[in-house]
Parts: sequence; structure tokens; C-alpha cells
Amino acid sequence: MAEVLTETQQTIAASASPGEEFQSLPWSRQREVFFLLPESIQRDVVEDTSRQQLREFVRRLDPDEATDVLLLADEETRETVLRRLDDDRREKVAFLLEFSPESAAGMMHLDYVTVERDRSLEEVARRVRRYEDRTDRYPTIFVTDDGELLGELPAATLATAEFEGAWDADSETVSEYVADHIAETPTVRYDSTETDVLEVFRTNPERSVAVLDDDGSILGVIYAGDLLRVLEEEAGETLYEFTGVAEEESVLDGPLAKVRSRYKWLIINLGTAFLAAGVVGLFEDTIAAFTLLAVYMPVVAGMGGNAGTQAMAVTVRGIAYGQATLSTGGRVVFNEIVAGAANGAITGVLVAIIATVFNQSPLLGAVIGVSMVFNLIIAGFFGAVIPLVLDRLDLDPATSATIFITTATDVLGFFVFLGLAQLVI
Repeated sequence: MAEVLTETQQTIAASASPGEEFQSLPWSRQREVFFLLPESIQRDVVEDTSRQQLREFVRRLDPDEATDVLLLADEETRETVLRRLDDDRREKVAFLLEFSPESAAGMMHLDYVTVERDRSLEEVARRVRRYEDRTDRYPTIFVTDDGELLGELPAATLATAEFEGAWDADSETVSEYVADHIAETPTVRYDSTETDVLEVFRTNPERSVAVLDDDGSILGVIYAGDLLRVLEEEAGETLYEFTGVAEEESVLDGPLAKVRSRYKWLIINLGTAFLAAGVVGLFEDTIAAFTLLAVYMPVVAGMGGNAGTQAMAVTVRGIAYGQATLSTGGRVVFNEIVAGAANGAITGVLVAIIATVFNQSPLLGAVIGVSMVFNLIIAGFFGAVIPLVLDRLDLDPATSATIFITTATDVLGFFVFLGLAQLVI
């Protein structure tokens, strides 16, 4: 199935009429294929689909899925499709459209019912059955006390109560029967970020999370399964950020789209490359007199860049988990400097031996070995400091740090290496 879906995605992406290609799929596959497409291709499909076809598609989706689809459409199309939905679905989708798709409210479902603690179990069961009849889904049951959330009534507990005949008398209430069984429910505000929601699920991995309004009333529910999409997106964004690719870019995008999303980053890198080249130009006579230096320059630059990226990755992770800030980052920087010195010594000895054996030049080996130590110290320092500084400036360190770290290790690494060579050789 995965191979078929991939082929279908490629066909839709390459089509001059992606909406028509998508509509040719049977409904049983449309839903699955659409949500596997990159967002840019999803938008193309929506734009190339008639309003009537779009309405037929979204009316069979869950409200949260329908909301995701309509967010890709222009405002006029969105309003037209909404007006043509049935009242219940239109009300739910319009409600969800009010919130940011990247907030807790944008992730939530409306598959829940609320019951006051003094309601009878029979009444709870009737509400659940009505919900099932209307939606074909079993809802999450939240128990409240005068509107304040107490917790979740597990479906198994309600089923046990029915089996034991606990609601033969309408006087049996939720609180009387299941007072010790109401599961405490984690909560988030409707405007909490996806990162905030992830943190809640990390400490409550097996529970659903209630989304609350400003006054504490329940707006919706988020399930653990919803986090899979967020985690996949975060992993993709992190990879894109480290490589200077816009997160909107997809493997299925055409050449022009790829050029638009990459050229600015490449121009910035070109500028830093010229800066490094300028440093090398200062030692042109030294390189001309001892051409073997040019052979080992990529080794110095590559090792410094890799070491700096490693330090940056660890520091960015520490920032994300609240373990490091600029004001408390002294230990982080010190540890990275010491680790850089140790790793520089290990790799420096190795490259010095190689240079001595293959080039019959112990002096060259010594220069390269010492330069390696200094360059990895530089890499450790900047790999830790730059993310901390960018975080203090409210800039995303994962997105912005790489170019500065690479520039520092290239420029200072070449300066140390070629400067030592000029002095010694």
C-alpha cells in the first residue's frame, strides 16, 4: 500500500490538474491519500477542485479534518462550502476555524460529552448513546462540577456500572458510583502551542488532554494519536532547519519551487564562503611556498564544522528542554570547550601521524595537529554560545545557528592553521 500511495502522490503532484487527478480516486482512498500529501500539494488539490466537489469531500470527514482542508482554501471558497454543509457539521467546523491550526485548539477534536457529577448513570448512558447514534463515534466523557472539570469517566467504568446494574434506580449518580474512578485529566489552554501540548503528553502519555477556554470551560479534547503528526512535523522541520531548507518544501515540488525556497540561504552561504576565502587569501604566499597546506585545509574546515554542529545540536536540545539559557549557560560552554580540546587532541594526533608518515614532514604534522586542537575548541565554544545568544534574542537557534558556527570554524580555523604554518614552516 505504501508504494501505491507514493505512486499516487507523485501522479497528483506532477499533474497539470491535481484536483481532477485527485477526484478520480475512489472515496475510500481520497481521505487516506490527501492527508499523506505535502501541504503545498494539498493546497494545489484544493485550489483545483470545484466548490461542489470540495463540499462532497469535506462533508464526509471528521470536523477537525474538514477544518484542516478548508484552511487551505481561499476565504470565499471556505464560506461557500461552509454554507452548504449540514447545520451540525457547519457549526463544528466554523467553531474550529476560529482557532490557529498550530495551537491546542487547532489540534483538538469535539468528540466529547460533559456530565455534571450529580447526573444519574442512566442519563449519562443516554447521552453517550445519542452521541454514538449521531456520529458513529464513542465520545470522551468529562465529569464536571458546576462547570468545573473534575476528570474523565472511563468508558470501561461506565460499562461495568451497566453490567452490575448500578443504574437500575435513576437516583444512582456519577459521583456516588464512580467517585474513586474518575481519572484526573491533564488540561491545556486553547492558545497553548503544539510544544506545550507535547510537554503535557510527555508527562501523561496514556491520557487524553482537555482543551479549556479562558473561563475554564471545556472546548475540546486532544488524543495521544494526534501527537504523531506533530512529532513527524517537528522532526521534518528540525532536519530542514539544520540544512537551510524551508519547511514548506516537499520532495514532490517542482524545480522552480525548490529554487525559490533555497536560493536565499545559498546566497548567504556564498557570502560567508567569500569571508573564509578572504582569510585564505591573506596567506597566499605561504600556501604557494608550501602547497601541501592546501591538501589539509578541507580536513581542518570539515572537522571544525562537524564538531560545531555536534555542540550546537546538544545545546539546542538543552534550550528546548529548558536546561540551558544564556544566563546559566557557563557550564554548558565550559563542557563543550573541554570536550572540543579532548576530541581535538585525539583527532589531531591521528592527522599529525598521517601527515608525518605520508608527507615525510613532522613539522607539517605538528602544525596540523595543533591546529586541530584549536579548531575544535573554537567549534565547541561557538557551537554552544551562538545558540544561547540567539535564544536570548528570541531567534530560533536551530534555524539560524548553523551558518554562524560554520563561518566561525572556517574563518578562525583557517587563520590558526595557516597562521601557524606561516610562523613555523
